[in-house]
Amino acid sequence: MANETIRIIGIDPGLRNTGWGIIAATGSHISYIADGTVRSATRETLSQRLCHLHDGLQAVLAEWSPDEAAVEETFVNKDARATLKLGQARGIAMLVPALAGIAVAEYSPNMVKKTVVGSGHAGKQQIQAMVKMLLPKSDPESADSADALAIAICHAQHRGYNAMLEQCS
Repeated sequence: MANETIRIIGIDPGLRNTGWGIIAATGSHISYIADGTVRSATRETLSQRLCHLHDGLQAVLAEWSPDEAAVEETFVNKDARATLKLGQARGIAMLVPALAGIAVAEYSPNMVKKTVVGSGHAGKQQIQAMVKMLLPKSDPESADSADALAIAICHAQHRGYNAMLEQCS
């Protein structure tokens, strides 16, 4: 079991840009597979944008066949409308892998930062630098895909603990 390789997709949800990153985890060893960004146009209606995110993520799953998924939790900001729209994009990010039969874990932004950088208040540049250090073959195409790789790394580090909690409940 410890030598089993698991493909993990990390998803950084956003209505305009949803980043995704896929890593392989074998025991405590992780390696880079792919990353990218699903983009939607601001001129489209909300429903069209959500459909575009759905279709884009569905294509990523079909191409890369991940075994597990991890999605960043939504943080609440001062703009309630923006938070609601982000929540809708996050719903798509959770729905697509779930419909494909893939277990979806959720992590707070602070948990991701603390796991990858060591500080829950790390900036985007620190996250990008650590992602490149932990996954030397990666060259994330955007800050969103770098964040998605960080989410996947976080899941690789915590997935055993989460499975243990599920067995105990």
